[in-house]
Amino acid sequence: MCGIVAGIAQRNVVPILIEGLKRLEYRGYDSAGLAVTRQGEIFRKRELGKVKGLEALIEQDPIEGRIGIAHTRWATHGKPSTHNAHPHVSLDKVAVVHNGIIENHDTLRSALRKNGFEFTSETDTEVVVHKIAEQLQSTDSLLDAVRNTIVTLEGAYALGVVYTEQPDILVACRKGSPLVIGIGIGEYFIASDIAALLPVTQRFIFLEDGDIAELTINGAIIYDESGRRVVRPVIESQLKADAVEKGQYRHYMLKEIHEQAWAVSETLEGRFIDNRLLDSAFGHNAAEVFDQIKSVQILACGTSYHAGLVARYWFEKLARVPCAIEIASEFRYRNPVIAPDTLVVTISQSGETADTLAALLEAKRLGVKHSLVVCNAPESSLVRESDLVLMTRAGPEIGVASTKAFTTQLVALLMLIIAIGRRFALPKETEDLIVSELFSLPGNIEKVLNLDDTIELLSQRFADKHNALFLGRGTHYPIALEGALKLKEISYIHAEAYPAGELKHGPLALIDAEMPVVTVAPNNNLLEKLKSNIQEVSARGGQLIVFMDEALAEPSDSNVQIIKMPSVANIVSPIIYTVPLQLLSYHVAVLKGTDVDQPRNLAKSVTVE
Repeated sequence: MCGIVAGIAQRNVVPILIEGLKRLEYRGYDSAGLAVTRQGEIFRKRELGKVKGLEALIEQDPIEGRIGIAHTRWATHGKPSTHNAHPHVSLDKVAVVHNGIIENHDTLRSALRKNGFEFTSETDTEVVVHKIAEQLQSTDSLLDAVRNTIVTLEGAYALGVVYTEQPDILVACRKGSPLVIGIGIGEYFIASDIAALLPVTQRFIFLEDGDIAELTINGAIIYDESGRRVVRPVIESQLKADAVEKGQYRHYMLKEIHEQAWAVSETLEGRFIDNRLLDSAFGHNAAEVFDQIKSVQILACGTSYHAGLVARYWFEKLARVPCAIEIASEFRYRNPVIAPDTLVVTISQSGETADTLAALLEAKRLGVKHSLVVCNAPESSLVRESDLVLMTRAGPEIGVASTKAFTTQLVALLMLIIAIGRRFALPKETEDLIVSELFSLPGNIEKVLNLDDTIELLSQRFADKHNALFLGRGTHYPIALEGALKLKEISYIHAEAYPAGELKHGPLALIDAEMPVVTVAPNNNLLEKLKSNIQEVSARGGQLIVFMDEALAEPSDSNVQIIKMPSVANIVSPIIYTVPLQLLSYHVAVLKGTDVDQPRNLAKSVTVE
């Protein structure tokens, strides 16, 4: 982990690599490094901390070259330090950058030490570079040395490799970790995300799992896992370089919160005719698949898991479709039983979430016939592995704490409920109501965003707090979970979420005047139950903050602060009630002075277990 940029050109690539690293900063990292080869030597710079530190180091002692590799590291093996930062070098001839985890690194390290290789880091990556150097003792081809090395590796990897003896070749390969080739004019690049390369190209080749590529200034030759030369399609990206800029906003997260009305509109665009959802929005054979399924199994991690929890309520309550959901990292290890006529639905912003991808492959191994992914990244691994696809079209999400990806996932899942539900027990009038409310969402999200100043003032109540509790019922319990996750992710306040009915089973012991309790209270059939739960907190002196439908009468308690929300149908209220919790977390984090877009210890795209 976590970000790779590399290139070969007829100009100095160092500024391009530095800019690429800056565009990958959203992924989260603890160190950065860069290496170029020139005149038979490797010139390397590494720095603990931010890319700007690496940039300053190069300004003080410039290096340049026409072929180079660069990396931002998120520590997995070995603590964050300069000597653990990438690129790693062997025998002053080979340099490597690596995303992923090499699971058999201990065994390989022992064998390499016996062969005389010395290790200067605690990383699993250093095993790879020494192994390539060892292979180069019996071949003069970097491509063959890398090919012979990767067959010995167990785990996941994306690699960029350069060699002083072949200064006009960059070798790249991937297995279980994403890697893309960027095509310029007389220059070629690789990166773990197209965002890194948008300033230099909009033409990309997405490497398949097992691919290995040899890049020169004249082109890219790609071989598949069996060694056959293959041609992968060239994709013209519609993203512009400024799509990943903050613009007028202080942080990417705030920008992305305010982009949600637009993102929802994009997700809905072109998928309805005369207000009727098209089955073909999910794929050309979606109707045939939907006709065959008997149940749904959702697999996801983190925020996407919370979206899936909401969808389970929707599937069963609205459409009467049996639906199970599981955290992807648990599914593959518990020997699950799953019927072949189940639709496996995976949810992932990046489409590269390692645990979710592995869970999908496990479901296929168990005999599941049909799969669908809700995703924001075309050409990602989950998209390629799934039978059906619904893209959320949220645009690049740079902030590590997901916002617009989550709300557009909910919109996409509600569309899926319509498509499948009409084959089960979803009444036509309910379908019409859902469609109407979906198209009203952008306007209602804008109304919530108008509460920004009020919520900023509210955030001051959290300035000296170390704990918080979030409550919700029904479809809003997952929204409470998501609110608590956002607060802990970016403000580092410990936050928990509970179904409000569980208060008496333990959490009430935590309630006192120092504990903020955030409650979402839409106008639904669980409202009276929720009011009782609110009274339980109020009676114990808890600091209650209630996001409440504007049509409801306010409680008279003096220690309850009410934030009035626009009245919407209960079906779409989870989407609406997510937005103020995002704003609350954002303003608390700003108040506490944390790194909002790149919270400590976290990465945007989790491509390892």
